[in-house]
Amino acid sequence: MIAVAEALERILAGVSPSPAETVALPEAWGRVLARPVVARLTQPPTDVSAMDGYALRAVDASLGARLRVVGTSPAGHPFAGSVGPGEAVRIFTGATVPPGADAILLQEDATAEGTEVLVNEAPRAGRWIRRAGLDFTAGAELLPASRQLTARDIGLAAAANHPWLHVHRRPRIGILATGDEITLPGEPIPAGGIVSSNAHALAALVRASGGDPLVLPIAPDDRDAIAAAAEAAARCDLLVTTGGASVGEHDLVQSALGPQGFSLDFWKIAMRPGKPLIWGDLRGTPMLGLPGNPVSALVCAVVFLIPALRRLSGLPAGPVETRSALLGRDMAANDRRQDYVRAELSRDSSGHLVASPFPVQDSSMLATLARADGLVVRVPHAPAAPAGSAVEVVELSSLGV
Repeated sequence: MIAVAEALERILAGVSPSPAETVALPEAWGRVLARPVVARLTQPPTDVSAMDGYALRAVDASLGARLRVVGTSPAGHPFAGSVGPGEAVRIFTGATVPPGADAILLQEDATAEGTEVLVNEAPRAGRWIRRAGLDFTAGAELLPASRQLTARDIGLAAAANHPWLHVHRRPRIGILATGDEITLPGEPIPAGGIVSSNAHALAALVRASGGDPLVLPIAPDDRDAIAAAAEAAARCDLLVTTGGASVGEHDLVQSALGPQGFSLDFWKIAMRPGKPLIWGDLRGTPMLGLPGNPVSALVCAVVFLIPALRRLSGLPAGPVETRSALLGRDMAANDRRQDYVRAELSRDSSGHLVASPFPVQDSSMLATLARADGLVVRVPHAPAAPAGSAVEVVELSSLGV
């Protein structure tokens, strides 16, 4: 068995960012930039007014002064002339400040009297003027490559005059569930059979992590069927299988794919749940073989598949983030495997995050996993820990799981 950290390092070394594509701005949210976004213009392009009022020369606008209004400057329709001594131009928010003016007299600080304006409060030079380039200038890098685009980023790219963006293609993830015993939800369940849940949960996890899942038909415990199903994933960026990863007579993934060009990197990880995990390459397509137990499959997906999806999406990738919490109940000493213990999260009276592990941690209990808010990470050979001890927790909701 290899350690979790080594397994993750090997997995991340085996995947690379997906190719770039160009998408329309409305389709770019959540995507990862393949190229920086550089401003194609200066914003604002000229000095503009930050308020409604009058553009004038501060030297002329002493308290009680009367100035002659010589024109109007609405947004999008600049005043054609310039402001001279004793003159003012009616101006509106976002409008170009005319040449000669160096201050804005707010409309609430002025009284309009026919063709004149009375100054009720003297403005300062430069007050209420947004200078050209205050936000950004043409040629400036606004958003770096490898940034996952937010709604704010989309707005900035639009303001910088980008109708299209170069982003990494969403990773295509083939998902293959194997086993004679599993059937699709809603189908008749044979004697001894169970409903397949892994493929659907993994597809949701892939979508939440920015990928496009391709759920393949269930493959029975037959070498030819598994090989044929895996062939359909040849155009994917990553093939994920569930089931068939252990050592039983019906655990056929490795033996079925070996003749098809599968090259094994490692098998078995010192973790709980999820010891039987396969990583290798199927004729140029990376392949991650997850255990068949539903909780094992999802916990392994959190630990290994989500970081792989980040790398494939063009994002920086590493271990999933953890945060500190206090144990809500005692925990026994751990063995040689790294443990991911399902737990409820809450806050105590002091506001500290508290993780309370469920008393039963069987790897088949999906209902328990669905109630869990996080995974308490216990390193190999961790000593017994009483309630109140500090632990590290993976918050599932922060991952969209």
